[in-house]
Amino acid sequence: MTKNELFDRISTILHDTFEIDHARITPQARLYDDLDIDSIDAVDLIVQLKPLLGRNLQPDAFKTVRTVQDVVDVLYGLIRDQAA
Repeated sequence: MTKNELFDRISTILHDTFEIDHARITPQARLYDDLDIDSIDAVDLIVQLKPLLGRNLQPDAFKTVRTVQDVVDVLYGLIRDQAA
């Protein structure tokens, strides 16, 4: 899965789960400041992302995540590690 495909999937999850307008979801959008994703929402997001990997995601992997692009990068790295 490419980073662009991951972004599209994450964008859809953010829109469908949190009713965020697609126009607000950009790679640079900050989850907390721009998209109003709080800590409870972040846990929900991790649950929604689990099917992309087919296994549980560790919340620790997302400690440094601040933007949508950060989420894409973390997931991309986890997918690459899983494939190796």
